[in-house]
Amino acid sequence: MTKSNTGENPFETGGSDYARHRPTYPQALAEALAKFSPTTSSALDVGCGNGQFSCLLANLFDTVTATDPSTEQIASAFPHLNVTYRIESAESILLDDSCVDLVTAAQAAHWFDLDRFYDEARRVARDNAIIALLTYGVPELDGRIGKRFERYYWEEIHDYWPPARRHVEEGYSGMAFPFEELPFPDLVIERQWNLVELLGYTRTWSATRAAEKVGAFEIIAHFEMKLSKLWGDAATVRTVRWPINGRIGRIVK
Repeated sequence: MTKSNTGENPFETGGSDYARHRPTYPQALAEALAKFSPTTSSALDVGCGNGQFSCLLANLFDTVTATDPSTEQIASAFPHLNVTYRIESAESILLDDSCVDLVTAAQAAHWFDLDRFYDEARRVARDNAIIALLTYGVPELDGRIGKRFERYYWEEIHDYWPPARRHVEEGYSGMAFPFEELPFPDLVIERQWNLVELLGYTRTWSATRAAEKVGAFEIIAHFEMKLSKLWGDAATVRTVRWPINGRIGRIVK
């Protein structure tokens, strides 16, 4: 994921933690994009991180180029025969003109210089290729645990998120998207997680790292203690859901 105009990219480090604790998109999302694409010859996944979504695309496309500026993220990426990983920024893509059927950015576009990224996407895309900006929103849990999680996110840790986070919370609805827009599929990410898995995920948040950087450890510790009491046995598995949002468009040349 590239740097935003608002400062440092929080995913430059922590690639192994990100790969271990982050939820993955469903294969159905890649399938929906493949159906929109003019062919399934070649895809480009920009800001690929550890390659979670790149590998889903690679199950459907002949070749996938997956790029990210973070050396650590690429070092932690999942291998796939159809995926070629490269250390590159979203604003400088080293592919030939008119060579890909699909350009994706999963949980990454809010860090890009969008104008420059869009110029590159248009350049490398074939006529009628698809561009998709994908994001998953704030996690949802049921009952009292869900209410406590919601309070933590919106009231206790929220000030530590970088400004670009608002785009994720808005499902990218407020971002410029100068393409012929296509309908977004109605999909969610759903995981069955125990307490350790959920807290492992929250510890990868850029907001968590920002809070720790300024010594606000008590906010995190207090939340984890309260959530643990509500959770009960830490081995108990509960459903965690993330709404999937974003923008899908067609690049017409």
